[in-house]
Amino acid sequence: MSSQQIPAGLAAAAQRFGRYLEAERGRSAHTVRAYLSDVRSLLEHAAFEGVEDPAGLELGTLRRWLGSQSEAGMSRATLARRSATARAFTAWAVREELIQTDPALRLKAPKREKSLPGVLHQQQVLRLVEGAESAAAEGGPMPLRNRAMVELLYATGIRVGELAGLDVDDLDPDRRTLRVLGKGNKERTVPYGLPAALAVDDWLRRGRPALATGSSGPALFLGVRGRRVDQRQVRSVVHDLLAALGDTAATGPHALRHSAATHLLDGGADLRAVQEILGHSSLATTQIYTHVSVERLRQSYQQAHPRA
Repeated sequence: MSSQQIPAGLAAAAQRFGRYLEAERGRSAHTVRAYLSDVRSLLEHAAFEGVEDPAGLELGTLRRWLGSQSEAGMSRATLARRSATARAFTAWAVREELIQTDPALRLKAPKREKSLPGVLHQQQVLRLVEGAESAAAEGGPMPLRNRAMVELLYATGIRVGELAGLDVDDLDPDRRTLRVLGKGNKERTVPYGLPAALAVDDWLRRGRPALATGSSGPALFLGVRGRRVDQRQVRSVVHDLLAALGDTAATGPHALRHSAATHLLDGGADLRAVQEILGHSSLATTQIYTHVSVERLRQSYQQAHPRA
């Protein structure tokens, strides 16, 4: 189906929904754009069927929309996400009295494919940080920054967006803890170890002053022009370091988050403590890492036990 002009009634509802997500739910601009992209796809389909305003949305419309997405080759994970977005939109519309009865209450979507996150072995992480250290030893502010970012990502398991949003005063060097603003503007405190502390201190002493300008503000990590580093730059740095390993399919910062969580559990950390460190709202989200750890334990058992 070609792009469809959305009627004014539907377009206005989408705009109000976006403002609600940002102002009342505290969603980031990136998350709001993702929600609205899905909502626009739904509303374009609804307009194609002749729907003029939210009150005209029906369960059949939602099902046919998801069906068209499936026929277009969307993955089950994408369909599940779009179904969740539709339910969030129609539930909001009911609360705003734009719809009398929620048409998405009986909407079902394919379950997400269950997949375990990619995890680096501890020796791979060691080689990764050694690569960053070697580059930093050659001098220049950027390698110092890159080393500090990688050490901190692995030490804390924070998300790439959380790293990019850090300010200098979010660090507590004496206690080696970090104040992080996570999803939904929820604040948490995360510890980090000595290697990360040394790398960050080196960046603050020798790297950041060389890049800082009047527009740098309090940002902990800076780009080449002195502005706050963005997520794309962080991903590029980690991607290049992972590619240099040559023996992993992992491609971005989330691999360091996955690895940090798994290595904590492998080392005996409590599941709820790992949940707090990662900033997961649900323990079920953290539990996927126990599957990774159990699988690694099973492999070790089969390799080592004489009667395995």
